[in-house]
Amino acid sequence: MTVTLITGGSAGIGAATARQLLALGQQVAVTGRRAEKLDRFSEAHPDALTLVSDSAEPADAQAAVDGTVAKFGRLDNIVANAGYATHDGLDDGDPEAWRHMVLTNVLGPAALIRAAIPHLATAHGRIVLVGSVAGLLHTPGNIYGATKWALTGLAGNTRQLVTGQGIGVTLVSPGGTETDFFDPIGGAPADRPGGYLTADQVAAGIVWALSQPEGVDVSTITMRRIGSPV
Repeated sequence: MTVTLITGGSAGIGAATARQLLALGQQVAVTGRRAEKLDRFSEAHPDALTLVSDSAEPADAQAAVDGTVAKFGRLDNIVANAGYATHDGLDDGDPEAWRHMVLTNVLGPAALIRAAIPHLATAHGRIVLVGSVAGLLHTPGNIYGATKWALTGLAGNTRQLVTGQGIGVTLVSPGGTETDFFDPIGGAPADRPGGYLTADQVAAGIVWALSQPEGVDVSTITMRRIGSPV
């Protein structure tokens, strides 16, 4: 049975992806920093493995992989979803606040990939990196966007590293998505042209990428609401 590890899986896109995979009868492990959110997810989905883990810590990434394999006996896919924005800019932001964001959004996926490669090579599995259109388009002073540009590069560099081992790599870059991403600024701005994707819509794209036949590599998926310019 297919086993997928999802970071940042207690809410938003990660939780929606986990729910859809569980509905397909797959085995799922999810990580998150906040035990209370993981507990709520576990109550609703007792078949999932939940792991308190800070994606900014490479040791936590290794422990999440090890814990998943210990529980299920294998690891077929990883979804590097954990990430957040400080919602400030290069000219007026707080560099100390950026530090954990950069570690979570860039170091976290890299450490997860490193820990998972041996298992994914055995399974001929898949890596999905959840990026953003902010990692494809330049925007003024956007530090969060810079972390997603790094993730875009990480996806391509990882693909060149692991393709010979039969591992697929997909970068999923959604546009604005209605999740708790916007909570620190009081919610999603209401004037966005075209509106917002839902977490379930983005999750459906991730699940589609994970469901492709062995030997098929879907390199990039860019998702926007129809009518959205970015």
